[in-house]
Amino acid sequence: MRKAFVDALVKHVSPDHNVFLTGDLGFMALEPLRDVMECRFINAGVAEQNMVSVAAGLAKTGFSVWVYSIAPFCYARPFEQIRNDVCFHNLPVHLVGNGGGYGYGVMGSTHHALEDYGVLLTLPGMRAYVPAFQYDLDAVVAKIQAFEDPTYLRLGKCELPAGFPRLAYSPWRRLIEGDGPILVAVGALAGSILGVLRDLDESVRPEFWVVTELPLKPEAIPATFITSLKSARALWVVEEHVAQGSFGHMLASWLLQESFRIPEFRHFHARGYPSRTFGSQAFHRTESRIDAASLLQAILARGQSLQSLQRS
Repeated sequence: MRKAFVDALVKHVSPDHNVFLTGDLGFMALEPLRDVMECRFINAGVAEQNMVSVAAGLAKTGFSVWVYSIAPFCYARPFEQIRNDVCFHNLPVHLVGNGGGYGYGVMGSTHHALEDYGVLLTLPGMRAYVPAFQYDLDAVVAKIQAFEDPTYLRLGKCELPAGFPRLAYSPWRRLIEGDGPILVAVGALAGSILGVLRDLDESVRPEFWVVTELPLKPEAIPATFITSLKSARALWVVEEHVAQGSFGHMLASWLLQESFRIPEFRHFHARGYPSRTFGSQAFHRTESRIDAASLLQAILARGQSLQSLQRS
């Protein structure tokens, strides 16, 4: 999604009111933005804590500041500076973490971001954006640019299957209709799942939603989703994030507060490193059973179980 991100910044961000900082990353990707921002494009070096403090200082003087790095270096290493310098002062510093979830694959756990939005959303004023498709970036960057609050943007890989129609951006979108469980995915993981869901028979095919803005705000939940919930027999959530601090936990908490009675709630989430080995993003998704094949297996198994109950 980096190219779409850069194109959106070039379109929406003015060097008169913005500064862009990178932690010595983005070569062969950020050059168009560098050329537009000129002296307001700063390579802060491999010094992420200092970079965030500099961003806070610039924001305090009236700039809207974008801070870019590999996801864990963007939120984990400088967490104290994000907390103390940015969020406690509610400054317009926009953190951009590339390669969310298991995105950096074989580079290992130091380069994975499995708890990023969960951790950051504990801080005051923070909002998180997890775009699902590369064409979401135009709307997302425009929204972030309009805010005077801290934000975190998690970039991943667009995995939208060929031929799937482009849908207008919204924080909640229904991608597929079906009579199976309601399935909600967070961000880019949705694209990898779409291909196996759309060809399923309607009787088992999930009603598939994608969410791209966090934290969960009850007023932002679509009426159509709530209507579906009222008659739902099963609600499943899938995300490339650990369970703690996850969207799944946010949604479960809201369901309890609103006294929804869902017979079956399942949460598919990142489980770290069950085999204690490292591999590609696809390998880690499979180990956590958040890959398309594992979800398809769970959907079909549920359908067979329901058929057996009906026959008996």
